[in-house]
Amino acid sequence: MSGYQYVRTSAALDDVMTTLALDGAVAVDTEAASFHRYRDRIYLIQLSNRSLTAIVDPLALETLAPLGALLAEPRVEKVFHDADYDLRVLDRDYGFRAANLFDTRVAAQLAGEPALGLAALLEKYAGVRLAKEFQKADWSRRPLTDAMLEYAADDTRHLLGLRDRLSARLEELGRLSWAAEEFRRLEGLRWNAASDGPDAYLRVKGARALADRQRAALGILYDWRERVAAEQDRAKFRVVGNDVLVAVSRALPQTVAALVGTPGVPASLAERYQAPFLDAVSQALALPEAALPRFERPKAFPRDAAFEARVERLKNARNEVARALGLDPGVLCSRGILEAVARAMPADPAALAAIPELRRWQVSVLGPTLLAALA
Repeated sequence: MSGYQYVRTSAALDDVMTTLALDGAVAVDTEAASFHRYRDRIYLIQLSNRSLTAIVDPLALETLAPLGALLAEPRVEKVFHDADYDLRVLDRDYGFRAANLFDTRVAAQLAGEPALGLAALLEKYAGVRLAKEFQKADWSRRPLTDAMLEYAADDTRHLLGLRDRLSARLEELGRLSWAAEEFRRLEGLRWNAASDGPDAYLRVKGARALADRQRAALGILYDWRERVAAEQDRAKFRVVGNDVLVAVSRALPQTVAALVGTPGVPASLAERYQAPFLDAVSQALALPEAALPRFERPKAFPRDAAFEARVERLKNARNEVARALGLDPGVLCSRGILEAVARAMPADPAALAAIPELRRWQVSVLGPTLLAALA
């Protein structure tokens, strides 16, 4: 299959969605621009069935309702590669929910594949090599070049064939039901916005190692960068990186010469932003002690040696099974789930199956081993 249909009118969208729905499966991908823009959103949606590839331009359309209806149609399987982010942003931007999913990345994990990227899997299973030149492209730009659109089309054009091969591999391994359970869980994914409250700057790497006055300067600089990035609609790191904000906050330079000589601050940024940098330092130095932000470390809970020993036994037991199955131990069962088992201390299969974090397939595969490790 070659070529694609570039959809920029409501009539074309209706026609394409009708054609795509005729097949039993449709591959889906989205392109955003968080690498370039402050306000992230979906800028392109690619869809393929076994006869058609369509690229939908949401900037040119008043509504994407026909696409939402297709995603929600349970009789058509929706195939993604690493669906997590796509499903969340489709929910965030449009309130769309997808039913009847197949995720080729999850399938590859459960098949024991060591390389999980789409390019690596397509090369192994289909002999297809994807181009890499537009991996960090700005999909918000218009017009998009023919080369960019062709690159975008490739993200779904070969996905159904990969789905077929991975499904066959899972069936051969007796793990197709494992994947089906994971796919059903994906249907419940929703957008959960990270908090950008007044303490968001404390999540910057290195913030908690600063002294109180240095931390005050970081908070002021962080708020300044938010305003600039929002005004320019640029990704925050494209204005100033976190490492530079921390470097200025740590040094607290009070003169241009001191700012220019601050380790970790490029001369170009020191020159461009000398006024806001020095103003932030001045504000932080002027704050009275009582107004400085205090970072209180979380209360340390006493070590529970018995609990940790149970987790370690469960982990060792899981690792043995993972080796036998040729799976990454974290794919077979994450540490978080093992900790839930260790807390519940189930004494029998029924109690083990009642632990909400455990999947049914994990109970089937690991149940006796986990119970034996706790006995």
